[in-house]
Amino acid sequence: MADDLDELLDEVESKFCRNVSVTSASSSSCQEDGNYLSPTIRKAEGKSGTHGSPNREPCKNLDAEDIDALLEDILDDDDDDSFNIDMPKTTKSECKNALPQLTSRRCCPTFLGGSSIPSGVGTSTSQRACNQLRCTSCDFRVMSFDDHEWDPSCDYLFFRNTMPDRQKLQAKLRRKRSARAYTCQCTWRSVVHLTDLRDHPQLKWVCGKHNT
Repeated sequence: MADDLDELLDEVESKFCRNVSVTSASSSSCQEDGNYLSPTIRKAEGKSGTHGSPNREPCKNLDAEDIDALLEDILDDDDDDSFNIDMPKTTKSECKNALPQLTSRRCCPTFLGGSSIPSGVGTSTSQRACNQLRCTSCDFRVMSFDDHEWDPSCDYLFFRNTMPDRQKLQAKLRRKRSARAYTCQCTWRSVVHLTDLRDHPQLKWVCGKHNT
């Protein structure tokens, strides 16, 4: 503990007392000049028994608040170092792996299907009706209605004025078992069986990605 205190006092002296010789400084001369000399220097003088040199520069006046501030800064640095040592180190990769990972997949190919066809990510081996369709023409998400089909009286203006109000769209729906009615703002289609969109290039619908 004494060694640590001496080190702190030495650091204070090095900052506020310049060109001071520990072995040659005199306690009485500093006090006569109205200046302050640290206890460490007085201790060293007592052991050496030497007198101050006539060329010695007077000690710089020390402000008590400055000393306290410097000591607090040194102690704060020591506390920060000990805190950093004790804290467990966690890498960015470990933090990333701790979070749930979501992956996005697209249908390939993209299918439509009636209500009896399961929905999800469609592939050549898992033929599912895509339920994340988006129109590249009007940029609307495609809506669907199970066990329904569109009335033949539907026209472009009807969907233009009612999308995406689901309640208003139902005015042009007719019940049909196993069917599924699809629509965006510019196109509509009723489907019963599994349908590959590649066979219907007039439909500008694409898979908008599935989060799995």
